[in-house]
Amino acid sequence: MPTKERPTVAAASATHLPKGKRGGIELLLIHNVEHLGKQGEVVEVRRGYAANYLLPQGLATVATEHHKRMVEKHRAKLEEIARERLAGLRGLLAELARTSVTIEANANDEGHLYGSVGPAEISRSLKQQDLMVSPDQIVLQGPLKEVGLYTVKVRLAAEVEGDLKVWVVPASGDAGGK
Repeated sequence: MPTKERPTVAAASATHLPKGKRGGIELLLIHNVEHLGKQGEVVEVRRGYAANYLLPQGLATVATEHHKRMVEKHRAKLEEIARERLAGLRGLLAELARTSVTIEANANDEGHLYGSVGPAEISRSLKQQDLMVSPDQIVLQGPLKEVGLYTVKVRLAAEVEGDLKVWVVPASGDAGGK
């Protein structure tokens, strides 16, 4: 009498997977999967890919209505956090627009700096005024090499960008009489 083989766990669970609109298996991604999608997306894949790779590796789960609702709630919360962050950045940008920064640097009599002023010095000066802007958020065309007034771009986020006034003045005792 032939013995009956028991199906593997993957094969058994594959028989109970919900079909998508195109005949594949509808899954909700738990982690980002390269060339497939990002965490929280509902994707449709072939049965074998779902049963033999995505589900056993813990990269996806069955896309039930409950899971979809939970993802939507989570996504709504993340969007709310992003909106609050952008509002805070816009407030910081408005404060920066009302502010000017004065940086002292060693200069010769013609106003040429012995060194240069870059994003790090501007950021440090802003931090002294309790305005937290990192050097990588300050966009310069090149280092500032002369005494004078400059308008510098500040990019706090992709859609939050503005100008900052930067005064570069000779350090005390330099450029006699200025």
